Amino acid sequence: MAGFGKWVGGALGWALGGPIGGILGYQVGKLFSSGGQTSNPFTQGRSQGFQNRTTNPGDFAMSLVVLSAAVMQADGKVLKSELDFVKKFLKLNFGSTQADQLLLLLREALKQQVDIRGVSSQIRFNMDHPKRLLLLQYLYGISKADGHVDKSEIDLIRTIARHLGISVKDIESIEEPFHSGSLNPFKVLEINEASTDAEVKKAYRRLAIKFHPDKIGDLGEGPRKKAKERFLQVQAAYEQIKKSRGFK
Repeated sequence: MAGFGKWVGGALGWALGGPIGGILGYQVGKLFSSGGQTSNPFTQGRSQGFQNRTTNPGDFAMSLVVLSAAVMQADGKVLKSELDFVKKFLKLNFGSTQADQLLLLLREALKQQVDIRGVSSQIRFNMDHPKRLLLLQYLYGISKADGHVDKSEIDLIRTIARHLGISVKDIESIEEPFHSGSLNPFKVLEINEASTDAEVKKAYRRLAIKFHPDKIGDLGEGPRKKAKERFLQVQAAYEQIKKSRGFK
């Protein structure tokens, strides 16, 4: 537990306040207590007023955990495939020790009714746009963890995305690869089939910048790899249109 306390102590800021702290604060406090900490950063953060809006790895992780719980609850049942997906993702992104402790936080969140609007608003206010886009990408992954994308989960993710301040075009673009059947490259690039070659190139350049992995590099190598998946989807969509139209 001590390892978790050390990691969280240096990686948490604004997430310990507001609705997220209200959901996870008790469990975080237990983990710090078990880790031999002399003070609880949950109460410390509250007294400091959460004026640091920089998103640290711990802030991102706690946001991800709470929103994951909301999506997992959307269809009225929590599946083992979803838990396995989240566990694998957390291990890949935060390492085995941190993943085990974050799973304890997830179980705590799953016991409660998540205030979607409040949590999403807290994240929107404190987290920059590229990291919010990465959160959305991850949530769609959870919805497909059992091989079936449930409508209730998709509807909830879209609602979360709107509260996160993500545009409809960005939502549709990120969601497209998770639909069954052939991927629509025009939707991925946030354009339509009537777009000119010049507009296709412009859209690709814009999205390549928006979804570049370097945008979230400060979160660590795991999240950066996840962001790269999205970057490659945009690149593949562009190459598909180039090939079908025959332009360079």
